[in-house]
Amino acid sequence: MPESHERPKVDRKARLQIPPQKIAKQDPNVRVLNWSEVYLPLSLDMAKAEAERCIQCPAAPCQAACPAHNDIPRALWKLEQGDALAAADVFHETSSMPEMCGRLCPQERLCEGHCVVGKNAKPVAIGRLEAFVADAWRLREVAVAPPEPSGRRVAVVGAGPAGLTVAQKLAERGHAVTIFDAWPELGGVLRYGIPNFKLEKRVLDEWLERLDGLPVEFIGSTRIGKSGAQTVDGLLAEGYDAVFLGHGASDGNPLDVDGVELSGVHLATPFLSRGNLRQDALPESMREPLHVGRRVVIIGGGDTSMDCARTAIRLGGSEVTLVYRRTEKEMVGREEERQHAREEGVRFEFLCAPVRFLGTGSGRVRAVQLERMELGPPDESGRRRPQPVAGSEFALEADTVVLAIGYGVDDDVTASTGVTCDTWGDVVVDRATGATDRPGVFAGGDNVNGADLVVTAIRDGRIAAEAMLAYLAELDTCAGAAYGRAKTPA
Repeated sequence: MPESHERPKVDRKARLQIPPQKIAKQDPNVRVLNWSEVYLPLSLDMAKAEAERCIQCPAAPCQAACPAHNDIPRALWKLEQGDALAAADVFHETSSMPEMCGRLCPQERLCEGHCVVGKNAKPVAIGRLEAFVADAWRLREVAVAPPEPSGRRVAVVGAGPAGLTVAQKLAERGHAVTIFDAWPELGGVLRYGIPNFKLEKRVLDEWLERLDGLPVEFIGSTRIGKSGAQTVDGLLAEGYDAVFLGHGASDGNPLDVDGVELSGVHLATPFLSRGNLRQDALPESMREPLHVGRRVVIIGGGDTSMDCARTAIRLGGSEVTLVYRRTEKEMVGREEERQHAREEGVRFEFLCAPVRFLGTGSGRVRAVQLERMELGPPDESGRRRPQPVAGSEFALEADTVVLAIGYGVDDDVTASTGVTCDTWGDVVVDRATGATDRPGVFAGGDNVNGADLVVTAIRDGRIAAEAMLAYLAELDTCAGAAYGRAKTPA
């Protein structure tokens, strides 16, 4: 493609006749017995053939619909020429983690949902192609010279996609970065929230290798906040020149019903972490083996609830039921995830809500008392509000219950930051820079957006990183005088 990034002239009518490639998956009866990713690897020939279905439309609505604004047509043009590495270079211009986005983004409502080819046929499989070229790029060996130290120090709170993006970008410019996280290992939601069958941990670990040789230090099992070992005030007092808040939205929403304290009732993140990770990657308080029993009930309707249900299947649950208070039409998660869950044996109970959890004499959950619901007028989200149906209660036996009803920002962290938050507890930032109302403190990701997507966290991290680089350069120009801190020696 020309350097001007003009779309090449192609026979669009002919391309619309190209059949979609059949992208293979593990058989459901096989994959429930392992933790490997559902999709099987593409060959280069298959990837090239699928990329050729892109009609290179000038408007590129797929690019506009991508939160990172990846130049998808240009990347697919490179791929159809057989140059997967050049295609990956295009994705890397706007995204720090295309191998994650290709696997985890809800493409059906983003790029693929706006693909012009999809108006009359199956859209181009943009997500799988992004993952394919990013994997090829990630596995190549490239020697990177260590950057010249800048003498500046930056603290990053949170080791998820936003924090890792900021750390990489700043460290590449020679700034010494220290990442703090409450979990023992790097990755945040990518390690502790995303199951292996969607994102194998080797993909994350291989990505983290690109931090080798950069001035990045990780301090795990450390909380930053009012009840933690450190605060933002403390970090700045220690000589950090800037702070990025990327601690996410990790607090599982509570459910105010009787019996929620029973043994065997879990919040989603601890359940997923214990189910998907080796014990030494977990905090000591979470290392007890997870025994789900035969009957597992999941409460919720988003992608996290599907992750929990499919994890329960792999942990040995033979009767896994997902309970949602609205209909499938109102579910906010991916249709593909629901399809995978059904293929793997998950049963759905729609228009139901828990009333109480029933326990045994020893304090272990034994059943969920549910009531039928019907949809009334729309609520503030625009979806019809579920209302209980009188006299409709029934019990569903359960050995384990998992609550996957959404997430909020940990206010213990934000209460110690000295930055303005909105009524939901989300950090308020300048969207063009990620800057908070406290000089030198920036933020991005789920602690700004509420529980959202990996791609929006990456986008926010890149925006904040550019603004932080400018801020640190200004400190050098002013010799720190305007901000009350002298430059830290290298």
